[in-house]
Amino acid sequence: MRDLKLPDQRHPEKAHRPDQAQPKKPAWIRVKAPGGPGYNETRRIMRDNKLATVCEEAGCPNVGECWSQGHATMMIMGEICTRGCTFCNVATGKPEALDAFEPGRVAHAVATLGLKHVVITSVDRDDVADGGAEHFAQTIRAVRHRAPETTIEILTPDFLRCGPEALEVVVAARPDVFNHNLETVPGLYPTVRPGARYFHSLRLLQRVKQLDPMIFTKSGIMVGLGEDRQGVTQVMDDMRSADVDFLTIGQYLQPTPKHHAVERFVPPEEFSAYEKTAYGKGFLMVSATPLTRSSYHAGDDFARLRAARKAKLGAS
Repeated sequence: MRDLKLPDQRHPEKAHRPDQAQPKKPAWIRVKAPGGPGYNETRRIMRDNKLATVCEEAGCPNVGECWSQGHATMMIMGEICTRGCTFCNVATGKPEALDAFEPGRVAHAVATLGLKHVVITSVDRDDVADGGAEHFAQTIRAVRHRAPETTIEILTPDFLRCGPEALEVVVAARPDVFNHNLETVPGLYPTVRPGARYFHSLRLLQRVKQLDPMIFTKSGIMVGLGEDRQGVTQVMDDMRSADVDFLTIGQYLQPTPKHHAVERFVPPEEFSAYEKTAYGKGFLMVSATPLTRSSYHAGDDFARLRAARKAKLGAS
């Protein structure tokens, strides 16, 4: 396991200016409005099981495509986050108590949808002693019991205010993929992700591999927030130092005028260049497109990720 170095802070990024004029949205970032029988059925199942999804709460542009195929990213532990990240459209405030029956409802929805691969994420719960770690573990176990053939990907908070045992509880439940997003370059953390710490998030990802080397680790960033190319490639190097397997890069979209401004829309060819660079740095899997999100095409990507590891082990 390689040692991590503190991130390079020599390149301070642009300040947060939510009210600045936004660049015109290009054709490559436009999507169709959601609708259709598949979308409506997925929505009904989510409502029947009283489940929140990050697809809706965060205003994901891919919700129409994913839900029409019966794919939804479950968001556990409520709809109110204790953090106030300036890129995120999830409500901030004081959450309600954790729902002990939620893991069972998630498992029922997964079985009803017939998912081969499910992504489970959550709001930040700094009000809970373990950050919701046991709730994550219970949800993983419930899905394993109800849908044993389904592979499980989790997208977790950083457990910043918890002891190391919180992460150990989640890893012990053996998800197939452990995802924790760095979100942006370190120089933008004070304005984009003020409640988090870049170096802590890197250590979290590295610690997962130390606890269970067979769990795939995944992390992602957004571009168009004011970062430069050097900053993005430095994040790639930091992720590889933490032995991250899978990198996602997508275009940041401003949810409302009160959120962090879009500095620029990154063209598709720049994403292709990032993908090529990332593969050159040793990632097993890279998804870098304007519409890439953490859970976008997650099932197909997991199959490719597993195949890439098998090929790598076979070649070694």
